[in-house]
Amino acid sequence: MKYYVRLKDVKVTQRPDYTSQYLVNEENGCVAGCKTGISRHIKTEYPDSQIHEDQEGFLVLEGTGWAKVGDQEFKLEPETAFIVPAGVEHAVKRDADSESVRVFWFHAAI
Repeated sequence: MKYYVRLKDVKVTQRPDYTSQYLVNEENGCVAGCKTGISRHIKTEYPDSQIHEDQEGFLVLEGTGWAKVGDQEFKLEPETAFIVPAGVEHAVKRDADSESVRVFWFHAAI
């Protein structure tokens, strides 16, 4: 089993509202739904909210924008970290003057 991956070797997956590169997951030894990736959010309006059965954490790497987590909305800028509890709706959008909001994310079992 290979316990590492290099971002340059990971394909970009196009989603309707963002792109993702899936990094570590069960193929790399993660268990209980643990997985990580980097996504680039390109929409200036919030897409449909997502809800997951596990918690999801984020760290903004590049760009500026906004996040909605449940009924909270807050500004995103590089080095902002936030958590989305299991079962809570969430969405990310970029500012009009920002090319995208690039985030590192992780899912972790609860």
